Amino acid sequence: MRGAVRTLRQQALAALARREHSRVELARKLKRTGAPLPEAELARLLDELTRDGLLSDARFAEALVRARAPRYGAARIAQEMRERGVPDALIRAAVAALNASEEARARAVWQKRFGAPAACAAERARQARFLQQRGFSAAVIRRILGGIEE
Repeated sequence: MRGAVRTLRQQALAALARREHSRVELARKLKRTGAPLPEAELARLLDELTRDGLLSDARFAEALVRARAPRYGAARIAQEMRERGVPDALIRAAVAALNASEEARARAVWQKRFGAPAACAAERARQARFLQQRGFSAAVIRRILGGIEE
C-alpha cells in the first residue's frame, strides 16, 4: 500500500493492530492525519469498530493496567486513563482492583530501586518522592518507609 492514500478505516485498523486504543485516543489519532475529517464520519467509524469488537474501552483499560501495574500506583494509572478518555466507571473498577495489591506492588518497586531503608531523613524523603511520583498512596508509602512488614 506504499504511496497509496489509506482510508480512514485502514488507518484505524493499523493503529488497533499495533495496540489497544481507547475511543477518545483513536479519534485524536485519526484527526491528526491532516485530511479534513467530518465528525459524523469519524463517529460512524468508531461506532462500527466498537460494534465489530475491534475497539473497546474496557479492553484498553485492562491492557493499560496490565502493562503499568508492576511499576506504577493506582493514582498514576487512573490519571493516565483519564487523559486517554476512559470512562469513569471503568477507571473506578480498575482502581478498586489495583488497590488490593497496591502495597505489594509499591514494596516491589521500592525494593528494586532502593533495596535498603533510608539512612537519613533526606534519603527517606527522596524515597518517598520517588514512590509518590509513581502514583502510590501516602498511606502505603508511610507503611513501606516506616518499616511495617506485610
